[in-house]
Amino acid sequence: MKNAKWIIILLAFSLLLAGCTRKEEASGKAPERYQATYLSLFDTVTTLVGYAESEEAFNAEAKQIHDEMLTYHRLYDIYNEYDGLVNLKVINEKAPYGPVRTDRKVIDLILFAKEIYEATDHRVNIALGSVLSLWHEAREDGIYDPLHAYLPDMDALREAALHTDLDKVVVDEKNLTVFFEDPEIRLDVGAIAKGYATQRVMENTSLSMLISVGGNVAATQPKPDGSSWIVGLQDPDGSDGSYKNKVALMTGAVVTSGDYQRYYVVDNVEYHHIIDPETLMPGRYWRAVSVITSDSGVADALSTALFLMDREEGQKLLDRYGAYALWTATDGTEYQSEGYENVRR
Repeated sequence: MKNAKWIIILLAFSLLLAGCTRKEEASGKAPERYQATYLSLFDTVTTLVGYAESEEAFNAEAKQIHDEMLTYHRLYDIYNEYDGLVNLKVINEKAPYGPVRTDRKVIDLILFAKEIYEATDHRVNIALGSVLSLWHEAREDGIYDPLHAYLPDMDALREAALHTDLDKVVVDEKNLTVFFEDPEIRLDVGAIAKGYATQRVMENTSLSMLISVGGNVAATQPKPDGSSWIVGLQDPDGSDGSYKNKVALMTGAVVTSGDYQRYYVVDNVEYHHIIDPETLMPGRYWRAVSVITSDSGVADALSTALFLMDREEGQKLLDRYGAYALWTATDGTEYQSEGYENVRR
């Protein structure tokens, strides 16, 4: 079900970008437009659309992006280990017993997460892993066996929530180590990893390119003719992946968090994957929140944070980062942040 839905979104994304195929004719004008798609990064569909002087040049850049993103994917994976890498799975297993030396990319992500943790009043918390693992297990079981779908035990959730203080994750930048002062803390970076990795890769990309990683969309620079990229915001009620709104990006990113992306059903009620640290239940303020800002990692984090707070508090957070947002309420009503009209198309 999950893969089928992303394929639908991928097809709609491709159509929105003027129906380009792997190579699009440029009417004799260089550079030309190309596209590449990968299914091996962050367990989602990744699409690259960009302009290059030749197919070979685009493919070389696309391979570099893929390889860099694959490294981030493996380092931030909490479920699998990889030869030669001390990733988050290894850290979750060993950091309760002493400092674990890891890659600088992991250290930098945790430091970024600590900044976001404070800025969002702890709503975006990568130390929520023990709570999220209970929801993950219940969701996977419910998707596999819908007739016996269940909710996580609330007492177990409350017990897990006692071990979610990110301040107890100690980072030694000089020695590149991570240590858990609370041995029951577990990290889960799902709320920020895709956006953060996309931002880092964008900074090393020389081509004019639009990168979509599971719907987290970022532009490296304007199109060669100086025009903006037009990006669709998926309709939360559109089962075909259709777009209800569009925004224009010269550079920067747009990221959407929604209740329609990953969920399962218990007693005819849908339970999505964005868990409120205060209630330990899926957030119920909104159906979707899209954030547009200059940094993909920040956009990823803010879209989660705004999903878990009211609009007034969300606007204050947007102002802090110079970002814009579009909220979709549970009844379908849309609300625009201050300045959103600058990017709406």
